[in-house]
Amino acid sequence: MLATPNSLDHPRLGLAISRKVARTAVARNRIKRAIRESFRHHQGQLCALDIVVLGRSGVAGKSGKELTASLESLWTRLNKSCAGPSSN
Repeated sequence: MLATPNSLDHPRLGLAISRKVARTAVARNRIKRAIRESFRHHQGQLCALDIVVLGRSGVAGKSGKELTASLESLWTRLNKSCAGPSSN
């Protein structure tokens, strides 16, 4: 996941899931749907960022619960790093 501040008042999401990550379009679309849904649930807690989620090898083999759990930890880590420097 890559993130950079934006000048808007809300976060934006970009996805980069290539054929190297998931061979079939069905698998790539399943991953993208899961990421979008997770982002939709957490965007109210995130600060104004442009976020790009990059697919890594092995993500296509994860179950829905595993994918959701890893996304939860990514959003939490991103939220902590976003809030950290502003509190100093």
